Amino acid sequence: MFKAKAIPLVALFAGLTALGAYIFIPLPFTPVPITLQTFFVYLAGDILGANLSALSQIIYVLVGALGLPVFAGGKGTIAILIGPTGGYLIGFIPAAFVISKLVNIKRNPNIVWIIFSNFIGTVIIYGFGIFQLSIWIGSLRKAAFLGILPFLIGDLIKAWLAAYIATKTQVKKIMNNYFLKN
Repeated sequence: MFKAKAIPLVALFAGLTALGAYIFIPLPFTPVPITLQTFFVYLAGDILGANLSALSQIIYVLVGALGLPVFAGGKGTIAILIGPTGGYLIGFIPAAFVISKLVNIKRNPNIVWIIFSNFIGTVIIYGFGIFQLSIWIGSLRKAAFLGILPFLIGDLIKAWLAAYIATKTQVKKIMNNYFLKN
């Protein structure tokens, strides 16, 4: 159970993930675009608790499935979720949850631990993504080549940046003190 004061944070991270979808670069050789969505998944997991970070991503995915244009390229429909890139979007939910669980294993996690946690989230997103992509293109090997390799360095940079923000700024402290405490 979470406090009603946490609702704005959940909405904020759902909205930020949607905003991240609008910052995208389509690649001619893969149906998977480069976006900033994963950055906000990492940040939600780094800052919010497990349930709140997962809830923010559930809301994001549901809003897109219902037709709001919150997915990459301003698209929104259930067809996106069952299409070649839908696995990545669905993977945001368990990734945010697991990232947060890992981050919060330690009382005062350092940046290296948070980067590691974000990397595990990346593995989860890629796992869901390439599984569904492989169904569409008929090859797990080709799905891994098209759905991981072009994005790995960028996702590691986003994982580091989210960890930096979570540890080196006051963002987490302010959000936790204002929204999540009594």
